Amino acid sequence: MKVPYIDLKGQHKLLKKELLKAYTTLLDRSDFILGQPVVDLEEKFARYCGTRYALGVNSGTDALFLAMVSLGIGNGDEVMTAPNSFLATASSIAAAGAKPVFVDVGEDMNLDPTQIESKITPQTKAILPVHLTGKPASMDPILKIAKKHNLFVIEDAAQAMGTEYHGKRAGSFGIANCFSLHPLKTLNACGDGGMITTNDKKVYNTISQLRNIGLKNRSESDLWGFNSRLDSLQAAIVNVKFRYLDQWIAKRRDHAAYYRKHLEGLVTCPIESRGEKCAYHLFVVQTEKRDALQSYLTQKGIETKIHYPIPIHLQRCAKSLGYKKGDFPVTERQSERILSLPIYQTLTRDQLDYVIETITHFFKN
Repeated sequence: MKVPYIDLKGQHKLLKKELLKAYTTLLDRSDFILGQPVVDLEEKFARYCGTRYALGVNSGTDALFLAMVSLGIGNGDEVMTAPNSFLATASSIAAAGAKPVFVDVGEDMNLDPTQIESKITPQTKAILPVHLTGKPASMDPILKIAKKHNLFVIEDAAQAMGTEYHGKRAGSFGIANCFSLHPLKTLNACGDGGMITTNDKKVYNTISQLRNIGLKNRSESDLWGFNSRLDSLQAAIVNVKFRYLDQWIAKRRDHAAYYRKHLEGLVTCPIESRGEKCAYHLFVVQTEKRDALQSYLTQKGIETKIHYPIPIHLQRCAKSLGYKKGDFPVTERQSERILSLPIYQTLTRDQLDYVIETITHFFKN
């Protein structure tokens, strides 16, 4: 049996008629830049996340970058984040002109709040927690620390659409919160795209201009801006998929529970703590025999991924930050043990059983 890591063809085969209808409607309207599909999607996002505003942008990376620029974060400033995220989290900080400052993660793979305060300096301007894999970061203590030290909180919710923390959805905690609509995300475009949610009117107005060359109307600009608009075509596609989001998350959660039931004791499975509802963009298991297991699964037709094999602080691009191996022991240990199993919503029970049986066979032998 073949079990791909992701099945975009299968997803789009089921939605092809709806997607083509949305595309035809857009062609008839021809409002390709910041058109009605973008407005509709922004309204859906804000309502879903429980915020006053949402803004569509070119990518999840641009969302992070524009959030920081809108808050005046730049040269000489520091932004604290986790070293085990996708590279874009830290690179957006650097692109804004600030310095990424890393804090190790806990066993849940998210920012460890107990280590934050020791890293705060007069230059620290924001904490950027990542809801990695769709598991919520510990927002209550993070927000408490941020309030105590007068710091901004910017959520990296790129992997966390639909994730909940004590009854509130990811994307509703920070002053600006950032999502990715990359094709590999649960709520995905057929190209790049991103979204920013906020309750702050000033942030909303500033990003509205920043994403559109700094224009406040067709003829006037108060600030230098960027070209980071979400295409109406991508918004139209995501609007179709939005109808199925909760259904897809429920299916992923079912898959996660099934994996946990049958794999616990063989590998370390992700768990949900009290008050959490994980969206399972990824299902990451851990084992000391990660490389051998991945190789065995590949031989048996099961595709897996590693998110991520090289922590950001050990990347060549981060050399100037002065970090070295051993600085973040939990992140580094996890990077050698983590393995992402297929978790997408169109996985069949037969495919799930095959993955479980193959992993079981590997450890028995």
